[in-house]
Amino acid sequence: MKNIRIALVDDQQLFREGIASIIELQPEFELLLEAENGQDFLLALEHADILPDIALVDMEMPVMDGIELNNQIQRLYPQIKVIILSMYTKERLMAKMIHDGASGYLAKNCNRQELILALQTTYKTGFYMNMQVLKAMQHTSLQTHALKNDNGVVIEISPREREVLQYICQEHTNGEIAEKLFINIRTVDGHRNNLLTKTGCRNTAGLVLFAIKHHIFEVIS
Repeated sequence: MKNIRIALVDDQQLFREGIASIIELQPEFELLLEAENGQDFLLALEHADILPDIALVDMEMPVMDGIELNNQIQRLYPQIKVIILSMYTKERLMAKMIHDGASGYLAKNCNRQELILALQTTYKTGFYMNMQVLKAMQHTSLQTHALKNDNGVVIEISPREREVLQYICQEHTNGEIAEKLFINIRTVDGHRNNLLTKTGCRNTAGLVLFAIKHHIFEVIS
C-alpha cells in the first residue's frame, strides 16, 4: 500500500520523468503532484484535496526558484517536508537551505539508492542528511560555547533534552528514543517540542543544525 505521497517540482522535463520513474517503481511511494516551477506548485497545492508528505524541489527554476518556494512552503504548508535538489554543492548554500527549513539537500547527480533512502528517511524521521551535508553544516557553524537560539538569546537545555537531541541527530524516531531512554513516547514528544521552542528551530532538520553548531552532536567521517 502506498503511503508516502511525493511532489516533484523541476523545470527540466527529462529530469522529472527520470525521477518520476524511480518513484513509481517503489511500492510505498505515490507521485501526487508535478510542477515546472514554484508558482505552479503553490497553485496546485491550493486546489489539492490531499497534500504531499514530501516535496522534491529543484533549486534553479524560472518564475519562482527553489529558495523562494521553500520559504513559501515553510510559511504556508509547514507539514510538507522539503528536499532540495541542486547541481550546486557549496557548503554555505547547503547549510542555508537547512537553516531556512528544508529537511534535506541532495545533489542532482546522486544515485537512485540515495534518492529512495532520502525519501524513506525523511518520511520516518523528518529529515535526511548525508555526510556531505553534515560536513557542510559543521564547517559553516559558528564557534560558540554558549547555547543561543536564532535570536541570539542564551538558552538552557536539560541533560535529558540533550540526550533526546543526540538521538534525534542519529535519525531515531520518537518511539525508538523512548525505548532507549526507558521513557514514555509522549515524554519524548514533549522534549522534542521543548527543544523546538527553546531553539526557535522550524523542524527536526533545524534541530540537527543547532546540535552541530553548538557541538552537541559531532560529525564523524
